[in-house]
Amino acid sequence: MAMDRKTRTVWQMIAVIVVMGSLAWAAVPAYSYFCAVTGFGGVTQRAEAAPDHMLERMIKIRFEAATDRDMAWSFRPVQREMALHVGETGLAFYEAHNPTDRVIAGQASYNVAPYEAGGFFTKIECFCFTEQVLQPGETVQMPVTFYVDPAMVEDRDAKYISSITLGYTFYEIDLPEASAPGASGGLN
Repeated sequence: MAMDRKTRTVWQMIAVIVVMGSLAWAAVPAYSYFCAVTGFGGVTQRAEAAPDHMLERMIKIRFEAATDRDMAWSFRPVQREMALHVGETGLAFYEAHNPTDRVIAGQASYNVAPYEAGGFFTKIECFCFTEQVLQPGETVQMPVTFYVDPAMVEDRDAKYISSITLGYTFYEIDLPEASAPGASGGLN
């Protein structure tokens, strides 16, 4: 039994809609994975430790901080910039303050500019890896440990970079259950 032309067209359109919907659904995780693997879009890399060698070449690292318009915290880099050897481990601090009378949780997103440096800027430890919870009036200094991969000097797009900007933006998130007011066990 053959399908008539209209029925076949309807089924083809349904197939196109399903395929396009599936591709749209998969686009965000696929793009995130691509950026994490390649450093595209200023996404940094992650490592357990720094390389065992550094180069004579120096690079300037600049630090920026911002908050989402709905985030009540003040947030700033403690140091605006530093110079390091490529491959040397750096340690920088950012300061956050909760000026309100309520507990606030936050999560930091980050970016590196120029984008070509993202694949070579590697974090060992960072406050951005976990959510942060600040009590009313609390001020904390949060560290980020990082290095610039020596492989950068051999990359055709990144080898001419002389300064890198590491920027963070803090967003308010829901309080974790253990930190919510009235949760058993209290806050640590």
